[in-house]
Order: sequence, then structure tokens, then C-alpha cells
Amino acid sequence: MRALLIGFLSLSPLPNALSQSSPPPKSSVGQSFTGHDSLTPQPDSNPDATNCLSNLLWSPSDFPVITESSGNQPGDFLIRFPSPVPSGDAVNDRVALEWYQARNPDGSVLKAPAVVIVHESGRGMAAGRTIARGLRSRNLHTFVIHLPGYGARTSTLSTDIRRLLPAMQQAVADVRRARDAVAALPQVDASLIGLQGTSLGGFITATVAGLDHAYQRTFIFLAGGQIAEVLIHGTRDAAGIRNRLAAAGIDSPQIRSLSLAVEPMRLAHRINPATTWLFSGKFDEVVPPRCSLAFAAAASLPADHHRQLPVGHYSAALLLPVILQQIGDLMAPTPPAEKSP
Repeated sequence: MRALLIGFLSLSPLPNALSQSSPPPKSSVGQSFTGHDSLTPQPDSNPDATNCLSNLLWSPSDFPVITESSGNQPGDFLIRFPSPVPSGDAVNDRVALEWYQARNPDGSVLKAPAVVIVHESGRGMAAGRTIARGLRSRNLHTFVIHLPGYGARTSTLSTDIRRLLPAMQQAVADVRRARDAVAALPQVDASLIGLQGTSLGGFITATVAGLDHAYQRTFIFLAGGQIAEVLIHGTRDAAGIRNRLAAAGIDSPQIRSLSLAVEPMRLAHRINPATTWLFSGKFDEVVPPRCSLAFAAAASLPADHHRQLPVGHYSAALLLPVILQQIGDLMAPTPPAEKSP
């Protein structure tokens, strides 16, 4: 992780190229906005996909979006909203987004596109936060979502390892609703909101991309499909989780059963391959490369949308500045690959 942070320092902020007829309002603690669920999944002729969707969707509604002090969390503010699929744990069911505001050189806030970032499994969320700061330097509002049991959502119940896989089902809904919470903020250009996830967050991101096409860009980092295969056969972080699950009485057949509800492969055919990019490691020791390749094939990703890097799960940090440069370019209103000749 130290290499990741050092690599990030090579990124320099871009000059502000955004024109604004008038500056957006300043943010302050205690502001309240109304989010509107835009969840609009298309029906699927695949019975398994239909069954998967039935366990992940909820009835759309309006919901409150509140600006709070960041307190002891990084970022400029915390954005809070209710989980659309509550677990019954009041602390865990208030979703938190760390907001890293895009700003002009004079410190004023930009009206700009945004990226929701889904962090890795580490409790410090170091990779997610580093990515948030790096993309903010490219004039993007960034929001690190605290997954169930992390950060501001930590409670005795939510950190029980036995809740890990069921919590991923709540996480999928939270990440999808986060798009609409972010869109309610007047500083965000709601016409262009991206989604980025790393490792654990990458699997959740891959499943969210299969619900509908609400996020205009999706970036999956060091993940793919076949969650059970990763947990059962992966090393390092995956092995650590596997051992903790085993100690709690959850064996391999149960891992396969519990992970099925959020398995990206079940919805991979529903994603938009034109607006989805997968960055995987050819020598990934946590997520076996076959799991990334399987997802890329099922999602029909074009060759240049699956960027296979000559790195492992941790050495990928060395390429983070390059990856963030690419994501920043792809978050332009018209990405380079989509421009007319």
C-alpha cells in the first residue's frame, strides 16, 4: 500500500477546464436534499438472471440525503442516506459517502461530474481513498461509499464475519442508490456519474453494473466474476477471509450458496460493454485471472475494455497513476475511444 500512496503523488492536479455560468452553492453541514430512486431494470429472458434480480431490487421511492461533518473520517463532508434494503441495524443502515469535492485553484467548488468509489476489503479503505483523491485532482467529485460494517457504519452486529456475504447483497443496493444520492447534490453534474470498485468493491461494482445502466461509466479494478472461486481458491486476502469464515462455521459449500445472490456472472450479460472497463492483473494472487477472464467474456467486453496488466493484486498499486489517468480521460463527456474520427 505504501507503493500505492507514493505512486499517487506523481499525479498533479489538472487546470480547471470547466466553464460555469454561475458557481454552485457552497456545501454546509446539515443541508438536506431529496434523492429519487431511478432504478429501472429491464426485464430479462434468462430465468436465472430474473431470479437474481428479484433478490437484489427494491421498490423505488424518494429518500433524504443529508450533509454531515466528516468528523474523524477523511473527505470534506459525509453524505448520509438510508439503505434501500435495511438490515435492522440502525448504525449500519445509514449509508455514508465520504465526499472529496472538486475545487478551483481558489478553493471554490466546481459543478462537475462525479465518481462513486467502492473500497476494497481492508478496514482502512486505503486504496479507495487514494483513488478518490487521485480522481478529484482531475476535476471530479469523488465519493467513497462505506460498505456495510465499515467506517461510519461499524457496529458490533455489522462486523460479524458471518454477515459478510449477506451484507454484500445490501451493499449492491446501497451502491446503486448512491448514484441517485450523489445526483441530488447541486454541485454534481448528474449527466455524468461514474462507478469504480477495487477488489471486494470491484465484485460489488460488477454486480451493480448488471442491474441497469444508471452509471454512465463503470470501472472494475482487480475483480471480475466467480466470487466463490476467489474465496475458496484465492491466496492472501482471500485466504484470510476464507479462514475467518471457516472459524465461524461457514464451509466451502456454504460460501458457494451465500455468494450466489450477488454473483456478477449471473448478470454480466446485462451490462453495457461500451461503458464498462475491467482492469485485471495477469498475476493476481487473490483474484485468479480466470475469474476476470470469465467475467470479461460473459460481459462481451471489447478487447480494449479489458486491460490486463502485468501485475499481481498488490503490485498493481505501481500502475495506479497510469490507471487514474486513463479513468480521468474516460470520464470526459466523450471518452477518447468514443470520439468521432
